[in-house]
Amino acid sequence: MEKPPSKKGESFGRWFDWVLSEAEIYDYGRYPVKGVGVWMPYGFKIREKVLNILRNLLNSSGHEEVLFPLLITEDMIKKEGEHIKGFEDEVFWVTHGGLDPLDIKLALRPTSEVAITHMETLWYKSYRQLPKKLYQVVSVFRYETKATRPMIRLREVTTFKEAHTLHDSFEDADRQVREAIEIYSKFFDELGIPYIVSKRPEWDKFPGALYTVAFDTVLPDGRALQIGTVHHLGQTFTRVFETIIHKRDGSQDYGWQTSYGVSDRVIASLISIHGDDRGAILPPNVAPIQVIVIPIPGQSEDETDLVWRYASDIDNELKKSGLASTVDLDKERKPVEKYYYYEIKGIPLRIEVGPRELRENSITIFRRDTFSRFKARREELVGVVRETLSDIERNMKKKAWDEFRSYIRQVRTIEEAADIIATRSGIVEIPWCGKERCATEITEKTGASKMLGTPLEVRELGDLKCPICGEKAVTIARIAKTY
Repeated sequence: MEKPPSKKGESFGRWFDWVLSEAEIYDYGRYPVKGVGVWMPYGFKIREKVLNILRNLLNSSGHEEVLFPLLITEDMIKKEGEHIKGFEDEVFWVTHGGLDPLDIKLALRPTSEVAITHMETLWYKSYRQLPKKLYQVVSVFRYETKATRPMIRLREVTTFKEAHTLHDSFEDADRQVREAIEIYSKFFDELGIPYIVSKRPEWDKFPGALYTVAFDTVLPDGRALQIGTVHHLGQTFTRVFETIIHKRDGSQDYGWQTSYGVSDRVIASLISIHGDDRGAILPPNVAPIQVIVIPIPGQSEDETDLVWRYASDIDNELKKSGLASTVDLDKERKPVEKYYYYEIKGIPLRIEVGPRELRENSITIFRRDTFSRFKARREELVGVVRETLSDIERNMKKKAWDEFRSYIRQVRTIEEAADIIATRSGIVEIPWCGKERCATEITEKTGASKMLGTPLEVRELGDLKCPICGEKAVTIARIAKTY
């Protein structure tokens, strides 16, 4: 296996590419289409476990999984002018069937608001059928012209979980936005991915939405990454598709909608935030292998066989207890090679057993998160492993949040903000009057890529003033260098 080309903190991009490749998670750049990657078996298992957490959260809150077609007709997309305006530069078009030109151009879905609204118009007519909460996990396609990056900026996003809901009132759709924020908060908390929740500025909301709320995290290079969005769509799409609902009071009105999504960026964040110079570190709840058992050869073949049998018995006991355990019985590779291999993959716990452990009826446990070793009695195996995995999960979450909080800084002046953006980056919070022109100047003068938005919670601002116009601040602007 290749050694890391750099330390995580020195060249994050090179480190990230190395981890994806050497840990056999995701093969990017070698498939002969720009901006797409291939999930390898180990990576696909991580993806599956992450999605299972999200599916459980959605299913338990009344969401139903569906699967819509990949193709959307041009006239469907053009029906909602504001929406297509936001995506018109990013759509992939299908123009031929074999050698024959198509009568109607077809788009590879950039997202599914128009497709789902079209069918909701046929399916739902009464308030008695609402609220309706649908979701799907699919590929979406966007003609990304900027520099593509594995999992972060793609032309085919293969892990796009989009939820679409329909309601009989603005208020109920607004309630759904709050529920979606709660679901995503629980989801990211389960993964140990720290985040900040902001209301996007008016000029940066989802095309067609009344307002957009976004989750952002910070990667090890100090750049902010959007990892989830929630949109109150109002009646934008239902008016276009004439999705009319018979209300409880006998009146009729267009339905109200929300949509919210996450993507491959969640797994990019999981790997990036928790990993170290030696590779990935996976939280136990999404690790395909939670425990790897490594036998250490003895001085004789007979002793080695006994150690191998001892290791297999440990592995079997862990499996029977419901833990995801594997034993490496390859006699060709040295234990140190195996250590290196499984450390890159981020397996949370390693059990080492050799002649000494065999004689003592003990085990040696190695923690991937702290690189610490300790011994335990063989009869304590399952209890100690479970307790240690729980402690690893707690430690990883605390470490990630501590690091994230250090990236968020409050300032009052442009000079302070510019200094932070130029040196350590992260997310800077600065007073703002609410005017777009001042927001533009703030980002330009500080070197930030964009304004992430404003806090959802109301804050006491006292005598804080906008650093551009000098007027009283009405909120806090969050700015950052972004992906």
